Amino acid sequence: MVWCVSRSESRVAGLLNTICLCCVLLATPAHGQEEAGRYHATRYGAALLAGQAYDPRSIGLLLVQGQMLLDYGRVFRHHAPESLWLKLEANAGLTTDGRQRALISLNMLALYYLPRYASGRWTPYVEAGIGLIYTDFRVAGQGLNVNFNPQAGVGVEYALSSGSALTTALRLHHVSNGNTYRANRGINSALLMIGYLF
Repeated sequence: MVWCVSRSESRVAGLLNTICLCCVLLATPAHGQEEAGRYHATRYGAALLAGQAYDPRSIGLLLVQGQMLLDYGRVFRHHAPESLWLKLEANAGLTTDGRQRALISLNMLALYYLPRYASGRWTPYVEAGIGLIYTDFRVAGQGLNVNFNPQAGVGVEYALSSGSALTTALRLHHVSNGNTYRANRGINSALLMIGYLF
């Protein structure tokens, strides 16, 4: 089998490798800082996302996600609100429109809790970020299989007595190459996420 990769697709693949490296580096705690209690402990979780593309229609999505939440100040070393976190995600999934095509993505989002609007164990949050996504399919005019993957959403976290939490969120999910290639038909989707934080 011979792989033919365009220059633009190669650039996007290079960005994917860079994001992977950054995720590994960001996940490594600075020496002694967590032990000193300066930052919140890193949280881990898993989630299931299901949704439907609304432009173009006809693509259903089902994703399994691994999550890592890092204290934002620990990563970027500047003053940040206590409620701000950096969320790293790895996703793998399938389309559910009968074709059963695969996709994988890595994403980095800023997640901001809204304690002012919390009620009991319920704390709402907003999140937004970007990543890279590979799909083994392309809609007409899409251009590339490796694309940028900006996302934004709103959600709520329910704290459990064990210290873990249940989460649910609604996300807008976009796929396009950001005009790095002459064909740039995007895919816009809405996804419902249900997750568990350890």
